[in-house]
Amino acid sequence: MLLCARDGQLQSFTETILFVEDEAFVREVAGEVLRSAGYRVLLARSAEEGLKTYLERGEQFDMLLTDVVLPGESGPALAHKLRLENPALKILLITGYIEKMRNGMEGEAEECLPKPFSAESLLQRVRRVLDEREKSAGRAFKHAAGSV
Repeated sequence: MLLCARDGQLQSFTETILFVEDEAFVREVAGEVLRSAGYRVLLARSAEEGLKTYLERGEQFDMLLTDVVLPGESGPALAHKLRLENPALKILLITGYIEKMRNGMEGEAEECLPKPFSAESLLQRVRRVLDEREKSAGRAFKHAAGSV
C-alpha cells in the first residue's frame, strides 16, 4: 500500500470511489494508483455501468471520478443523476477535452483533471476534492490546468 504524506504524517485513505472510464489502460492504472493509496475503488466502463454499480451500493460512495466523454451517456450527465441521489457526493471529472470544459460543460463537478495526468496529480486532486468540507449552493467549477 502506498502511504501518502499529509500534514507531516504518513496516511492511508479509506474513502470509496466509483471510477468510470472507458479507456481500459487509464481505468486499470488509475484504479491501481488509487487502491495503492488505500481508497476502495469500483470500476465501470460506461455511465450505464456506473449508474448500475452506484444504485446497487447506494450512498456508500464518497466520490464519483468520471471521464467526460463516455460511450452512450456522458460523465457530466451521470454526475447529475448521482447528485440527485446523493447531493453530498464529491465529483471529479477527467478529460482530454479541457477546452470544452472551459466552455460550460462543467455541470456538477467540483473540479476537473486534464488528461494526461500523473499518479501524483491524480492523488492530490482526489484528496483535495474529498477534503472540501463546505458546499456552496452554486458550486463553482475550479479548473486547474497543468500541474497541481
